[in-house]
Amino acid sequence: MEVVEKERSKGRSQSEKIGRIKYNQQLLKRALSEIEDVKLMLRTVVAGLGGAGFLSFKKPFIEKIACVDELDSEVLELIYESGGQGILPKDLASRLSQFKLKRHQATRRILRMNKRMEKEIGMKVAERRGWHWALTSFAFESWGESEKPQNEADSTA
Repeated sequence: MEVVEKERSKGRSQSEKIGRIKYNQQLLKRALSEIEDVKLMLRTVVAGLGGAGFLSFKKPFIEKIACVDELDSEVLELIYESGGQGILPKDLASRLSQFKLKRHQATRRILRMNKRMEKEIGMKVAERRGWHWALTSFAFESWGESEKPQNEADSTA
């Protein structure tokens, strides 16, 4: 008799009470919120180490975060080539005519790349200088570090 009483006292599980689908949705929401907390903690650590100079970001890492497709990579490459003065969105669009990019689309792409970078590591990849777009000092240094080994290898050959 004692065994039967113990089984009864246990009662129904949560999935039986509210339904299996609703219970699974609750578990999924809880797991996703915990993942977001971990991502936030990771972003904080990366931003702290990067800002203190302990982490140096390379071009592939920045491209992986900021760029969604080939066009984003091309836009960043043209901005890097323009140097410190920057480049106008209409010049970006004219140089990337094979992608049928318009000037306002170039600006929107840059803003989206900035948003992704800001979300991940807390820094922007490009900034406005007047009407021109130029790489931030953080991105310019990262690009320059990636370019140095290739240039040194070319000069020794």
